[in-house]
Amino acid sequence: MSDLLQLMIAPFVASMVLVALLAYLGVHVIAREVIFVDLALAQMAALGSTAALLFDVAPNSATGYAFAFSFTTVGAFVFAMTRTAGGERRIPHEAIIGVVFVVASAAAILVADRAPHGADVIKEVLVGSILWVTWPTIVRLMIVYAAIGAAHWLLRRRFMTISLRPADAETQSWNVRWWDFLFYVLFGVAITMAVPVAGVLLVFTFLVVPALVAFLFTRETRRLIVISWSCSAIALALGLAVSFRFDLPTGPVIVCTFGLVLLMAGAVRRMVAT
Repeated sequence: MSDLLQLMIAPFVASMVLVALLAYLGVHVIAREVIFVDLALAQMAALGSTAALLFDVAPNSATGYAFAFSFTTVGAFVFAMTRTAGGERRIPHEAIIGVVFVVASAAAILVADRAPHGADVIKEVLVGSILWVTWPTIVRLMIVYAAIGAAHWLLRRRFMTISLRPADAETQSWNVRWWDFLFYVLFGVAITMAVPVAGVLLVFTFLVVPALVAFLFTRETRRLIVISWSCSAIALALGLAVSFRFDLPTGPVIVCTFGLVLLMAGAVRRMVAT
């Protein structure tokens, strides 16, 4: 047990820091029906990190993060400007998000072909390195995520209304595209910080699965967040324990554990409904 705690405490704390914000953002993502926006912004960040190599900039340096964030900002601008009201929508927003993801993926492959160690960066973006996360990285992540969380708290009325009740936002004559751009910029910062630590697969899992579990049982904002955080803590503890016990890759095990928790929550919801 002591070996388990010593090896897994840092990954567990890092994962819970990520979940604390990403599970909350997942509520917005599910409500907005932009499920794959995380993958698209993560791929834009990967493109920025790979492009940094062309200028001999390490992806994990401050300048490397600036490259990644600048590319996610472009994605945030595209997503905000292409949002339309329900009656005006000719192309699903998710289709635009998919196009951004595909183009960013193709561009990252092309850049990686010309950049030194480009293939290694692409691989690291996909799988991350959650098992080897360091405490200084965790502290840095906590500071940035606390700042993003504070911004969301101050702007919660605008963000929640636009996500959960978009018709109300339109009737109040808010500049929805501007608020969307700000939302996606903050979202991009969270993704830019999370992907080097956890990888695309784990970040997507943290973002979507807890929110899906919560939406199975409630639509009330506070309960959504509490359920998201609670099921995440259970899934993380179980996934890390299984990974340690059977010497399996940590990230994929956690993803599968979250999938199992979602299935169990669905079964419980069906039993309660009958």
